[in-house]
Amino acid sequence: MAQARPVPNPRLKDLGPELKKAQRDRLRERGLIDVAPGPPMTLDLTDAGWRLCRSIIGSDVPVGVRGQNKTLYTLMKALSRYLDQADLALADVFAPAGDPVEAPADGGAAPGGPPSDGGDVTDRVRTAYRRLAARPGAWVGLARLRDAVADVPRPDVDAALLALHRDPAVSLIPEENQKTLTDEDRAAAIRIGNKDVHVMMIEP
Repeated sequence: MAQARPVPNPRLKDLGPELKKAQRDRLRERGLIDVAPGPPMTLDLTDAGWRLCRSIIGSDVPVGVRGQNKTLYTLMKALSRYLDQADLALADVFAPAGDPVEAPADGGAAPGGPPSDGGDVTDRVRTAYRRLAARPGAWVGLARLRDAVADVPRPDVDAALLALHRDPAVSLIPEENQKTLTDEDRAAAIRIGNKDVHVMMIEP
């Protein structure tokens, strides 16, 4: 979660407790991680894994937990309150290390006046996603989504994206490899929390 990107299996020992094969298989069977064969083998949190992390962060201190572990739970609970108050997802806080995210080319300004509440536009964005996604649950760039609903004013699309962001089955995150972003990708980005996001995924 803290890395917010696929992690090579050997690297896990440097980041925290080593993940043995039995543990790895159990997490994969529960749908919490994706495992890509190597070399090296890489592991990545699924959306279900992110949701479990979010529930753990918001949980009370378990009975019997003491010392530093208890302090960690207290800090995580404070983080959970902040996420709730700011209406942020974990992906807004935990981002891949790398180049800083640049502002959209248009400065984030939405032409055409204030946004609407989304309404039917949200359904149109969902439909466009399903048409553009290579497979259920695939990532789709916001630039392609905006092109697919080009007749809709940008403020309305922005409002629809923000509404979708509140759906637990929808993920909106920054592009992991910022160097691959085109001017069109940056212009299509929407700011959520303190980050510009570029890609969207809807769980099957």
